[in-house]
This record gives sequence, C-alpha cells and structure tokens, in this order.
Amino acid sequence: MRALDFSPLFRSTVGFDRLAAMLDAANRLDDGAPAYPPYNIQKLGQDAYRITMAVAGFDRDDLKVEIHNNTLTIAGRHADQEDSEGA
Repeated sequence: MRALDFSPLFRSTVGFDRLAAMLDAANRLDDGAPAYPPYNIQKLGQDAYRITMAVAGFDRDDLKVEIHNNTLTIAGRHADQEDSEGA
C-alpha cells in the first residue's frame, strides 16, 4: 500500500477563504443599500432593461419610482402609513 501526501494541494487554497469572505462582505455593504425586497434585472436590448421586484402587499399606487443623478430609487409606502403620519 502506498501513502500519498495531499498537503501540497491544500496549501494552494490557503488564504482564499479570507478573500471570499472579504468579497461577500463588500457585496453586502454596497453603500448600505438593502438587498430586500428580492429583485431581478433583465437586459432586453442595447439600452433597455426590465426590473422585477417582489413587493407583496403593495399596490402600484403605493410605489414611488425616481431617477436622480443616474440612481434609480424605488420606495414603497402603504396608504394607511401616510394617513397615520398626517394626523
């Protein structure tokens, strides 16, 4: 029977766990932008995109879509929240 030493193979991956953790952390930070609600971005053409968001419980009138300084912002507010704040 022959004994094989696999430790040289494992040495080549040392440090990659830390790199992967750093990339995940950087992706999560993303200038404090929350990753909720879930969304999909589809490229439809050269300059055309479709953004689909899972916003259960919101009507189209409850959503506000704005573009300012090349940043798309989508905010949702229920009508009952607006009524309670105005009172």
